Amino acid sequence: MGQFVDATLSFPTVLFTFLLLVIIAYWVLVVFGVFGFDGDGSEASGATGFLSGLGLGGVPAALVISLLVVVAWFASLVGGTLFTGTPALIAVLVAALVCAWACTRLIVLPLRRLIPKERVPSRADFVGRACVIRTSRVGGDFGQAEVTAADGSSALVQVRQTGDDVFAAGSTALIFAYDSPGEFFWVMPYAAELDPDRPI
Repeated sequence: MGQFVDATLSFPTVLFTFLLLVIIAYWVLVVFGVFGFDGDGSEASGATGFLSGLGLGGVPAALVISLLVVVAWFASLVGGTLFTGTPALIAVLVAALVCAWACTRLIVLPLRRLIPKERVPSRADFVGRACVIRTSRVGGDFGQAEVTAADGSSALVQVRQTGDDVFAAGSTALIFAYDSPGEFFWVMPYAAELDPDRPI
């Protein structure tokens, strides 16, 4: 047992031993609910972007970092036990990092297929939804309306119409298209009672 402890506290394994302790503590706190685990891969953009650059994106950053640390720790432990001397141990450190990247990449590749892709919200999501006109009129060059997204959030958007329908403030309209160059929505008259999302 003493030899094992000495090995874990020797260079280069010691560099990963403390990281491993942090990783273990993190997962224990996750299990007990102290920390939440973001399973959709949307952690801090800096870490996610860096890992993506290494070919390790597409899965939660906490999981990837944990795998990197565990594999690097084990590889350096084995290498540090088999080799002695500063040049050899530096080579072990480099080899452990490369091994950690390669093994983690092999594990991440199949995991990507199991994790559903996060859908990025789009303005096109508003097409087909009812909106409430917020300006005194809506024409071919002017108009604003408030629309509620599927998640319950609301947004004030620019709207236009192609005909001569009268839209007063507070009236309901239907968004039927989005104009990307003009960044506005086309609307048409709509009966609020026909809205499927209207509360009963």
